[in-house]
Amino acid sequence: MQENLPVKRLNRLSWLLSVIIGLIFYLVSYNSGSDKHIYAHTFFTMLGIVLVGYADVGFMIILSKRFSPKSRKFTTGRYLLTYPVSVLIYLLLWPVFALFTNENWSFSSIGLFLAFVGSGTIINIMIIIMHNSVLLYEHKLHSELELSRLKAANAEAMNLVLKQQIQPHFLFNALNTLKALYHKDAAVADNYIVHMANFLRASISHHSSNISTLEDEVKLLYDYLEMQRIRFGTALVCTITLPEETLKENFLPSFSLQPLLENAIKHNNFTQQEPLQVLISQTEDRLVISNNLQKKKMKDASTNYGLANLAERYRLWSGDEVIIKEDLNTFSVSIKLLKNEHSNH
Repeated sequence: MQENLPVKRLNRLSWLLSVIIGLIFYLVSYNSGSDKHIYAHTFFTMLGIVLVGYADVGFMIILSKRFSPKSRKFTTGRYLLTYPVSVLIYLLLWPVFALFTNENWSFSSIGLFLAFVGSGTIINIMIIIMHNSVLLYEHKLHSELELSRLKAANAEAMNLVLKQQIQPHFLFNALNTLKALYHKDAAVADNYIVHMANFLRASISHHSSNISTLEDEVKLLYDYLEMQRIRFGTALVCTITLPEETLKENFLPSFSLQPLLENAIKHNNFTQQEPLQVLISQTEDRLVISNNLQKKKMKDASTNYGLANLAERYRLWSGDEVIIKEDLNTFSVSIKLLKNEHSNH
């Protein structure tokens, strides 16, 4: 991203400096009572500062078209141009001031010549210092903006990579289940395909979205849940107790609920006599997914998909943490409900 010069701010600073120095000059001259042309001196003092300030800004605009404001060439060129021009401005103001005050003037006066050269140099030093403070502040803001954009782009890329893990993982398990079902009951397998197609259609439509309404997430979960009910029957019980307003007014990172249900199925033993009972409910501003704990003695090989994937995606998008609790009988995962789909919480 190209960095623009804060031209208006630099010019306003030149005017501010001219007013401050002009006021100081006027008060000193007024109290001494020795300057009969106090107003003319004050005016030309302020004019010289403004002209030097505008010259510095003008050279910066010209140089910025060829060099970056952060480059050494930009700084060197600016210094080489502004110092002689500032001295020239003051030397040109000399005869104008003399004409305005009806005084005699001559460039042969070495003392007066050196006074104007010194004035131009000192004023230019002051202008450069003041302008550099503004440029330094702008550089800092620009760097912070670039850093935040890079962080956002990196988070977006990481989020996309994590989301892309979802469909291959799901398809691998679903196709293995489908293969087994066709060996047992073709009609049930056909029903399974219908729900799998609905799930894939919905997941593809949400693939480019980082965040979804809670209502859409629940709809996506229902198709996945029906697929698992075909597979496990009454051994799997999933209860969702979410108010209608909660479904419509809150958001979650896309594909948040399905991995949590899959995680519960993957790590627990359950039968029709001892079913896996999953409850999805709301506690204040958090969504809680809990299940009775019936851990498998032989753990399946992990792909680091489920909870780790969701926790990382949730952290990248919302900045909040996924809260995991486990006791002797219950395992639960709590995630904060997001209120605004366009806000990075």
